[in-house]
Amino acid sequence: MFWSYVAITIALFFAMNIGASGTAASMGAAYGSGAVRSKRAAMVLVAVGALLGAIIGGGEVVKTIGGGIIPSSLMVVETVVIVLAASTFTLFFANLLGIPLSTSEVTVGAIVGVGLAFHEVYVKQLLVILSFWIAVPLIAFIGGYILGKLICRVERARPALQQAGSPGEKWLRRLLVVCGVYEAYSAGMNNVANAVGPLVGAGIMSETTGISLGGLAVAAGCLLLGGRVLETNGKKITSLSLLQGSAVSFTGGTLVIAASLFGIPVPLTQATTCAILGVGTAENGFMLWQKSIIKQIVMVWIVSPVSSLVISYGLVYLVLRSDVYMVIVLLSVFVATLGSVVLMRLVRSEKSSINDQGGGI
Repeated sequence: MFWSYVAITIALFFAMNIGASGTAASMGAAYGSGAVRSKRAAMVLVAVGALLGAIIGGGEVVKTIGGGIIPSSLMVVETVVIVLAASTFTLFFANLLGIPLSTSEVTVGAIVGVGLAFHEVYVKQLLVILSFWIAVPLIAFIGGYILGKLICRVERARPALQQAGSPGEKWLRRLLVVCGVYEAYSAGMNNVANAVGPLVGAGIMSETTGISLGGLAVAAGCLLLGGRVLETNGKKITSLSLLQGSAVSFTGGTLVIAASLFGIPVPLTQATTCAILGVGTAENGFMLWQKSIIKQIVMVWIVSPVSSLVISYGLVYLVLRSDVYMVIVLLSVFVATLGSVVLMRLVRSEKSSINDQGGGI
């Protein structure tokens, strides 16, 4: 019983962090543009949208997280604690380093880590999830690009549409707010399962109770902890016009809802980022595609699931099997990988400094 309470506590804490990070960003464009002037009002709208999304449409993704990736027989209290602890620790450590990770990818990685430790993973279902992780950002870019081209034509044909105080501008602000709530709804529909899916899979609570509690925790995270994320995200995307911001939220939200209907956990942040890239490319051309942006998207896609996979795999051997040697091996691989990356950077820096000083060939 003790471990059940531990699992529930970690899950609700995880859900609050989901609400504070990715979900709160849904209203960033509306808040940054001034469509919603009150930060508190923006956070309330996000919280309501996320809660409704979880309660109305979160069931399919919960089933996938709870028993669609590894056999439900492996989802016992101890492994659930390991999955949630690995996911939460990975996100917490990434937040300290300022690295944006996907909650969906982190959770799936942690579950796969447990499955690998017990040599039981539904490979076909995992491949379906991976294919969605590739397809959703790609489709988001294409959708954002098409909508961006249409928006460019509309804004050129009707330049007075977005003049401050005009009737058209007021309606566009309302549209942006609606699209922001729509995106928050999609986040609640997909992401709440990351926190409560393992609990439901282990039979610690029913699907209805898990979704309700998870939705409330995500909403609480939006209200209590989402202010800073909202502020930062709003300032970052104020360069988008009202129509462009609406297009980004609509594209990302629609793709995440579609994936949720199939029970597939997908990263909303990557869908939104690629939609922004699509809209920006339609307006400014492919000069927007800087190497650093592409590298960040790819690295987040790889690092998110692999990091939590390794942690959950190691915790199974350390906690459930008391195999310290396996943990030492994993730590050694981690240190070797990190050391190799640092060494490569030092070598590049040294070569660069030699060339700058005229010592190069």
